[in-house]
Amino acid sequence: MTFQTLELTGDGAVATVWLNRPDVHNAFNDILIGELTHAVESLQKNESVRVIVLAGRGKSFCAGADLDWMRRAAEFTEQENRRDANALALLFRTLYRSPKPVIARIHGPAIAGGTGLAAAADIVIATDKAVFGLSEVRLGLIPATIGPYVAEAIGPRQARRYFLSAERIDVERARQLGLVHEVVAEEALDDTVAAIAGELVRGGPYAQRECRELLETLAQGSPWDDGLLEDTASRIAAIRVTPEAREGLNAFFEKRPANWNRE
Repeated sequence: MTFQTLELTGDGAVATVWLNRPDVHNAFNDILIGELTHAVESLQKNESVRVIVLAGRGKSFCAGADLDWMRRAAEFTEQENRRDANALALLFRTLYRSPKPVIARIHGPAIAGGTGLAAAADIVIATDKAVFGLSEVRLGLIPATIGPYVAEAIGPRQARRYFLSAERIDVERARQLGLVHEVVAEEALDDTVAAIAGELVRGGPYAQRECRELLETLAQGSPWDDGLLEDTASRIAAIRVTPEAREGLNAFFEKRPANWNRE
């Protein structure tokens, strides 16, 4: 695949998608949004890829929206803006619902849409120089398409504060809020991402997809809901008889790698 705004690299079962507009701090425009959606969808269909890493070239992970793109959008009709917004919404939905684990590798500013990318990822590893923020209200806008993912990541109460104030969020605060899973020194970033990707590759791919479905169901229920408890029992009963589960259990008892983890 050839891209204008991205670079793809691979290391075994791990594919890294680099935002590659360093001169504008990897800011979103319509081309990057379309290419990133296409790249992630393609990797999701590639059976040799088990883990997708999002990363950024240059000083920033992603500085949000490109100013030229925003200037043009200000002249769009409402219908044109809706089409533009739907494309952005599709990108975040594609990332969030990825059947394969997504790691966000954050090495610098991740503002507005950059914060959204982090929130849509499964695991966020950031350096101590990373910074986040939801700057939309200072431009008379709202963090709409990224809102569902950020609010889930940090909780609605904290989202109220940062949606309204547009304060910068330093990396330690982001970790406390739940947006970032781990903070590391810059020189340890790649090794940490590789180590976590290695752990992810050890899991059964079907089981990981089913974990996503389970999490969605759990988010809508409660331990007081007997229907939910019956559903979870049905899920484990069903997955135990799958070929993947049988292979995983046999590999465990035979003290060998499972067939999805033999590289």
